[in-house]
Amino acid sequence: MAVVEPSKSSRTRKHHDGADFHAEKSEYLEKRSLRKGTAGWVLLAGLGVSYVISGDYAGWNNGLAEGGFGGLLIAGVVIAGMYFAMVLGMAELSSALPAAGGGYTFARRALGPWGGFATGTAILIEYAIAPAAIATFIGSYVESLNIFGITDGWWIYLAVYAIFIGIHLTGAGEALKAMFVITAIALAGLVIFAVSAVGLFESDNLTDIAPTDAVGASGFLPFGYFGIWAAVPFAIWFFLAIEGVPLAAEEAREPEKNVPRGIISSMLVLLLTGATVLFLATGALGAEGLSTSGNPLVEALGDGTAAKVVNYIGLAGLIASFFSIMYAYSRQTFALSRAGYLPTSLSVTNSRKAPILALIVPGVIGFVLSLTGEGAMLLNMAVFGAAVSYVLMMVSHIVLRVREPEMPRPYRTPGGVVTTSFALVIAAAAVMATFLVDPVAALWTFAAFAAFMAYFGLYSRHHLVANSPDEEFAALAKAEEELG
Repeated sequence: MAVVEPSKSSRTRKHHDGADFHAEKSEYLEKRSLRKGTAGWVLLAGLGVSYVISGDYAGWNNGLAEGGFGGLLIAGVVIAGMYFAMVLGMAELSSALPAAGGGYTFARRALGPWGGFATGTAILIEYAIAPAAIATFIGSYVESLNIFGITDGWWIYLAVYAIFIGIHLTGAGEALKAMFVITAIALAGLVIFAVSAVGLFESDNLTDIAPTDAVGASGFLPFGYFGIWAAVPFAIWFFLAIEGVPLAAEEAREPEKNVPRGIISSMLVLLLTGATVLFLATGALGAEGLSTSGNPLVEALGDGTAAKVVNYIGLAGLIASFFSIMYAYSRQTFALSRAGYLPTSLSVTNSRKAPILALIVPGVIGFVLSLTGEGAMLLNMAVFGAAVSYVLMMVSHIVLRVREPEMPRPYRTPGGVVTTSFALVIAAAAVMATFLVDPVAALWTFAAFAAFMAYFGLYSRHHLVANSPDEEFAALAKAEEELG
């Protein structure tokens, strides 16, 4: 894809931090601007829940086959602690650096161009691949529901990509409101499930997997201590992608206040929904039966009316996550493109201030990946990218706390670097855990990550845009350092 070349008069170059920078004219940024003030904290909280809610409906239960109920429960508690600590750290970073780049913006200021691009790339890989996996699940769901006799196939994947890219192109305000409605329906489905599953709950079902001969094996931990480690990637599915809330910072009202409120509120909701489905679904059907289920909440309820209702609403949950993660990949692509890390044509916006090619190009890539039909492997690839980005973002928080203690922070993380250091340690362990579950997926993701970094090293680091908002945050810090 061709890179937009600036006029000669705007090409005064500076070299620092291992990269070359030039300033673009105002027309460049005018063509690459988002609509301001389209979301308050309630819509942002809905966005955070929307990213994740499909993980409550399916996927997490495969962790029962790796660790049993006890292993998945312990892994879930640890991962929930990591995400909560990470969210508190990101709330601070987003209040201090409210830009569309999210994690890339944070790491760019803390770790320089290389660290910023590495973080943005890991996030982009996560968000580009996750919708492809969800598209395959939507296809399976549509076929199982026998909607108009439609069978699973590439036309379903193409349809969902085309429809939801089209909605996003109408503008952020319209898209976020549509996401909020779909997410509310999906949450209603979880309430119906919970009310119906309480009467089916039996505590003995939680531990009905026979213990193996693994070290530390018991009724509670049928696969031993190692099962806890192996269940970690599936515990991540309860919260995967919540870190995308800061990507809406440029389109939020008072982002320094509303982004922290939105991401923390959504995390509290997801803690409740994750615990609810883990206990009630497993207690209703049994850990062994649920461990291989493709539709765990429905199977846990049996054949009654509630099961049918939850089955249909489950499709809304999948659509909510698909729709919202599409928003996230477009904003991460937009921010990296606007700053020159990716081809700058990807960040041009339409009259509704929606980034056209940033929505379409990753969508085309995701559609091609969905044709593999390997939904589980694609999700494991997304988990690997996510875990790498978590490590880099927590390092960024720690570095900025130490190096720039006086940087304005409207919200400050309780516990400071202790909180984010905990998240950092667990995130690093999660990166290693992904190799245990699916080393092929982890290696493919690492290869894609390496290819992006090679592109940056060989080409784009020599064409960065100094006056893009994310780069200006970093330039301000450098100027303050030199003055000091």
